[in-house]
Amino acid sequence: MLTVQEVEKFFMRPSGDYVFARWGRPIAAVVFGVLDESLSIIKSAVEAVCLASGHTTSELDPDIGSNLMVFFFKDWSELLEVPDLEHIIPNLEILLEKLETAEANQYRIFRFDETGGIKACFVFLRMDNALKKLNAENLALIQVVKAMLVWSDLAFQNASPLALRENGETVLRPEIAALLKAAYDPTMPPKSNDPSHALRMAARIKVR
Repeated sequence: MLTVQEVEKFFMRPSGDYVFARWGRPIAAVVFGVLDESLSIIKSAVEAVCLASGHTTSELDPDIGSNLMVFFFKDWSELLEVPDLEHIIPNLEILLEKLETAEANQYRIFRFDETGGIKACFVFLRMDNALKKLNAENLALIQVVKAMLVWSDLAFQNASPLALRENGETVLRPEIAALLKAAYDPTMPPKSNDPSHALRMAARIKVR
C-alpha cells in the first residue's frame, strides 16, 4: 500500500518539519455562496469521507455551531464583505492581497484545541476556470479530504486524492482512504510533530 517514506511525505513541510493533526471532534459543516442543491452535495461529501475515515459528523458543534466553513466566491475581495470574518482571520486584507497576487484558487485555515487536534477549518474557494472544470461532487470530495487532516502543502500537488472506477464512479484512491482510516485510528494521537508517527501510520495501513 504505502511505505513509511510515502506516508511521511504527506505531512512533511518544505522546511523539513513533520506536521500532522486530525479532527478532535465531530464535523459540523456549513457552506456559503452556493445554492441549496450544492449545499447537500458538500454535506454528503463530508459524511462519505468521515464514514471512510472512521470519524463522525454533527449538525452543530457545541462551542462554535459550525466548525467546517466552506466559502465559494468569484474574487478574493468578496471576502472583505463577509461580516466578522476579520475577527476570525487576523490581517485579512494582507492575506487576501497575497492570495490575489499569487492567483490562488483555494486556501484553508485550521484552528486547534488544547490537545492539538483540529477544532475548526475555514475553506476558501475562488471559482476560477480550473475549479469550474471539476463537477460538484468531485470538487466537494477533494475539498473535504483536504480538510480532514493537516497535510503537507505538496500532498496533492501531482495527484488527486480521487480515482475513477471502470464503471465511471469517482471514489477515494485506496491508499488515501487507508491513510485516512489509519489517521483516525483511536489509538493514534490527534497531533504529532514526530516523523516516527508516519511509521505507526504505515503499520496500520499494512494490516488492513
